Order: sequence, then structure tokens, then C-alpha cells
Amino acid sequence: MTITQLQYVLAVAEYQNFTLAAEKSFVTQPTLSMQVQKLEDELDVLIFDRSKKPISITEVGKKIVDQAKNIVNEAERIKDIVDQEKGFIGGEYVLGIIPTVMPTLLPMFLKTFINKYPKVNLIIKEQSTENLIRNIQDGHLDAGIAATPLEIEFIKERPLYYEPFVGYVPKSHRLAPLKNLSTNDLEIQDVLLLKDGHCFRDGVINLCNNSKNYSDEHFQLQSGSFETLVNLSNEGLGMTLLPYLNTLELDDTKKNNLKYFDKPSPAREVSLIYHKSELKIQITEALKDVISSIVRGAIAFQDVEIISPLNKS
Repeated sequence: MTITQLQYVLAVAEYQNFTLAAEKSFVTQPTLSMQVQKLEDELDVLIFDRSKKPISITEVGKKIVDQAKNIVNEAERIKDIVDQEKGFIGGEYVLGIIPTVMPTLLPMFLKTFINKYPKVNLIIKEQSTENLIRNIQDGHLDAGIAATPLEIEFIKERPLYYEPFVGYVPKSHRLAPLKNLSTNDLEIQDVLLLKDGHCFRDGVINLCNNSKNYSDEHFQLQSGSFETLVNLSNEGLGMTLLPYLNTLELDDTKKNNLKYFDKPSPAREVSLIYHKSELKIQITEALKDVISSIVRGAIAFQDVEIISPLNKS
């Protein structure tokens, strides 16, 4: 039994297809199939039922797969221990970032990080919070950046910054005369939202009055773009809420439509999340330090109230 064989078993278990598992493992299909077969012969059990399509895992196979995950993780931890002992910060690191954070945060820290840690091969993927969680659990991501708290048992959360919500209110809107906004001013039917699936959308819904009675029947918008929300607001279709960092690049005309909230400002907590096994923790710590130091200068707000990214209405 080898670590490589267990890695191949995990790949087949995930993709339920030998050809795809071989492709994702960067080996030929005959090589992968032969190694899985050798392991089954050594254990004298069938891990996979090949008579079904897609391939299914036998009952004993499920137990073997669970144990294989532990063994492979512990094997990777040995390399981690050696890297930490040597003070080495390098190698491949796969980071997922949610769509409402990536466009503003990535340009702020990426150049600094890759210059400071040139031996890290940073692979960045834009993914929803749901996909981040699943891929961290499955070992396809080393970490993610998402709105928290998530309160998931196998995930650790390290807050990076607290980003206030800012109102975008065109001059024709009923709230335009107000100097500052209060959460009591917001009516859910009057707020333009991102499409379903964005945690920022859920945070806004949690913030608004009458959110329990909210439905999309009055107006349906299928957009993941804050820019689209701003443009629709300018057309008189309502107001919207933006994360603070998204307001920094607006032109002066649009900035005139921004309204801040009375303190404590509603805000989202943005955190670095990773598996509790803490693999590659030295790179995770380096990433956290770089991001926190850069964003700290961009967001000066201190008095904030964290709005949950989970829609509990």
C-alpha cells in the first residue's frame, strides 16, 4: 500500500470515473487503474463497483476512502512540518475568493504578496462560499476568503477586516435628503440586490425591514455586478448597498450619491478560512499578514456591527 495508491483511490471516489480521475491526477488511465487494482488485490476487497455508471463505492470502500483521506492529509503534514522547521514559505497554494470580494481585494494585495514570497505558486480561483466550503473540505483549496461567521465545524476563520455597507442613493430617491442612513430607513422592496447565491445579498436582506416578507415578484435581477446595480439605481429603479471597498473607485459624480450609516455601521466580516488540519499554515499566516496590513490602511472604520452573511429570514 502506498500514498500514491491512496491518492488515486480518492480521485476515483471524487470523480466516479477512472478516466477523469487519471486526468486530474496527471497520469494515464491504465496507470491509475492498475494501481487501484493492485491495492484492491492486496486488501482482498473491492473498493469500487465498476458494474455501475457512474462508478459507485462499495460499503467497505467508503470506510477505506474515509481512512485514506486521513492518511494522505497526515502524509502532507509531514512535509509541512519539515517546511516550517526550515522556515520555507513556498510551493503551490490554492486560494479561493468569493466574487463580491475578489475584484476589490485582489489588486490590493497580490503584487505585494508575490514579490514578498516569490517561491509561493499562488493559484487563485473565484468561487461561491458554498463551493469554497466544499473544496476546502475535499482538499482542493488550501484556503478561502469569504464573509463570515460561517460557524462550520471543520473550518477555522481568521478575520482580515471589517467592511462597512454604504448606501448608493440617487438624487431622486426618497432617502436622498437624509445626511446619514439608519437600518430602519431601508425597505427590502426598495433595494436592488445581487442575484441569488451571493452572501452579500443575504447580508443585505438580513439588514432590511420586512425581509421576512421579501419576494422577487416585483422585479427580478440576474446580475452579479455592483456596477450594474449602481447604473440601475441611476435609472430610478431603486437604491442599493455597496461594500465600502467598491466605493473607492467610483467617479466623483457617483460618489456624491453615497450615504454612510449612523454608527455602528452595518458591516461584513471578511476572513481567511481554512481546514482545521492547518496544512500549509506558514503560507496561510504569511497571506493573512500581508492582506491585513494593506487593508488596514484602506478601511479606517472602527465602530461597526457585523451582519451575518447567512440568510436567516
